[in-house]
Amino acid sequence: MLRTSVRCLLAVWFVITFTGWGAATTTEKLSVVQGSTTVGSLSVITEGAAVNVEYAVSENGRGPRHHETIRIGPNFIPIEWTVSGTSLMGGLVSERYSWQSGEAAWTSQADSGKVPAAKPLLYVVNDDSPWALVVYARALLKAPGHTLEVLPSGTMKLTQLRDTSVGEGKDAVPVTIYRIDGVRLEPNYIMLDRSRRLFSSVGGGSLTVRQGREKDAAAISKIADALGSQLAHDQQHRLAHHFDAPLRIRNVRIFDPRSGELSVPSTVVIMRGRITEILPSRENDSEPSDEVLVDGEGGSLVPGLHDMHSHSTLQSGLFYLAAGVTSTRDMGNDNSFLLDLIEQINSGEIAGPRITPNGFLEGQSQYSARTGLIPASLPEALRDVRWYADRGYFQIKIYNSMNPDWVKPIADEAHHLGMTVTGHIPAFDTPDRAIHDGYNEITHTNQLMLGWLLKPGEDTRTPLRLTAMARAATLDLSLPAVQNTVSLMKANHIAHDPTVAILERLMLSRAGTIQPGDVDYLDHMPIAYQRYRKRTFVPINNAAEDDAYRKAFAKVIDTLRMLHENGIRLLPGTDDDTGFTLHRELELYTIAGMTPAEALRAGTLLPEEYFGHSSELGTIERGKVADFFLVAGDPTKDIRAIKFPRMVSKGDSIYFPSEIYQALSIKPFAAPPAIRPVISRDNHSGNPDGADNLHGHVRRSKG
Repeated sequence: MLRTSVRCLLAVWFVITFTGWGAATTTEKLSVVQGSTTVGSLSVITEGAAVNVEYAVSENGRGPRHHETIRIGPNFIPIEWTVSGTSLMGGLVSERYSWQSGEAAWTSQADSGKVPAAKPLLYVVNDDSPWALVVYARALLKAPGHTLEVLPSGTMKLTQLRDTSVGEGKDAVPVTIYRIDGVRLEPNYIMLDRSRRLFSSVGGGSLTVRQGREKDAAAISKIADALGSQLAHDQQHRLAHHFDAPLRIRNVRIFDPRSGELSVPSTVVIMRGRITEILPSRENDSEPSDEVLVDGEGGSLVPGLHDMHSHSTLQSGLFYLAAGVTSTRDMGNDNSFLLDLIEQINSGEIAGPRITPNGFLEGQSQYSARTGLIPASLPEALRDVRWYADRGYFQIKIYNSMNPDWVKPIADEAHHLGMTVTGHIPAFDTPDRAIHDGYNEITHTNQLMLGWLLKPGEDTRTPLRLTAMARAATLDLSLPAVQNTVSLMKANHIAHDPTVAILERLMLSRAGTIQPGDVDYLDHMPIAYQRYRKRTFVPINNAAEDDAYRKAFAKVIDTLRMLHENGIRLLPGTDDDTGFTLHRELELYTIAGMTPAEALRAGTLLPEEYFGHSSELGTIERGKVADFFLVAGDPTKDIRAIKFPRMVSKGDSIYFPSEIYQALSIKPFAAPPAIRPVISRDNHSGNPDGADNLHGHVRRSKG
């Protein structure tokens, strides 16, 4: 009875002292907006310290559906939080956190635990909704320095950015914009009105805005983009190193994608973004005092990696560069954003890989992806192909809702304009017909294999395009239907972008476990990201379904092996926005039978040959662009060595992954190499053990 009375008094004291809301009931309704389309809703009922949240999204045939109950304690920190429903791909969600009697306890898809806690601690929800950002922001506003240690671990910080207003005239709503760091890999932006109620939040690819103000979504997105752009500019200025003197990298072995071998110990010199000299290292080599010297310590220099299936963001550039990924192919994006991003990266204003853009074409349906261009008629589709061609896009990418009868004329127009065609296999189409109609490449191994697994009339605009992959458990790859498709691919030189790492993540994810592809890096990441990776993404109702997905993914690997043995060009891509997934993609290629050298060739030289860029990129040779990275081990013996770059060169910019990861709240994986700065005639000297004291011989980036 005493404990119950104390808890009741505590709740009453909190409501009166902290909320200022009394016991009145308030209802807040918000919309989730993608592009110009409302794809979900958020409804929040607050009564004193009790909060009830309903959250639902349906976009591109998928989306989470949650019910949350929250009880707020002192300093706006929750003392209870439950989440139930389904996640993005339909996986079951059942999460609970509570603080009572000096103990905090939680259970989620990712983990469970309990710790002594004399007072409530801020808990980071695993399966959250945008409302979680409101909870975090209010708690952080009460905290010293707007920073809190959080459960299960880590730190969260709130930064007040600026006051502004959204809307015009009488419709204008004054808001304060905050940035929250430590929740995900990318920051979240939140707008609170003068009553500290949620007006809008942006982050994780989602925009939420107060119901009735959906018309302001574009303006809010523009504000968030500007704030993100400023952050990206600041990061590039701090993290990109430019040298006025030649950079001499000694004692390294160079990986040659053509031979698949490492060179003898060598010295590589770069200046103004180009490789100016390569020569064997010798004990008595002169080391010019007017050059910056890097000691490779016997490590390997590898040409920059290429992710052939990315969806670029402002923040993804640093993640890619830190992983040695210096080039990507963007497979679908907001067109104005992407064109502006490419310009900013090329000018050196923000960090990022070299981007080859593909033009995204989707058909109109209730399942349409809200990106790229969505023509309503075939003439519009042909016009859109020309729009992409005029702006230098490399390929047309066709998506799920496209009318199969439009594929051939679209492909014909693209070919006429010098472009090729790739993409998903549209719903109710088949890989064989897509090849006959003009596809030059097929994206995703599941899109290829569904042609052997689906029944007539089944709709792949829904999550069926992923869940139907369980049927592959019993697929016989020697079947005529399978071999006919492979023969068509060989005869027509059809390339394939497998993205098997993403399929592994979807098919083998199990609540509370770490997948093999995440083992080497996950414990270095922010806690919210760690927990996100330890969940079940697809519905698994029993042991038989679990076994089917495991056997089916083994068949995915068998399919990859079959394609490689038949000479199909494989283009390593991820459908993700960090280099960690590309590392796993290449590792899976070795599991499918490639040697590490073959997998590295697929991730370095082959993409540049595919794009016609191999005279400039893809190998480390005199006169070529200086895109490469340094690792300590020998990746021709163990492909995992590429996971821990020590230094990355992208043209005239040098990055140290340890610096990038520290800036992104990630524990670094490898120390930077020893560096001796220029010893100039004015007797400047520096610390040879790092990049921090290079004096005037380092230029920071623009911006």
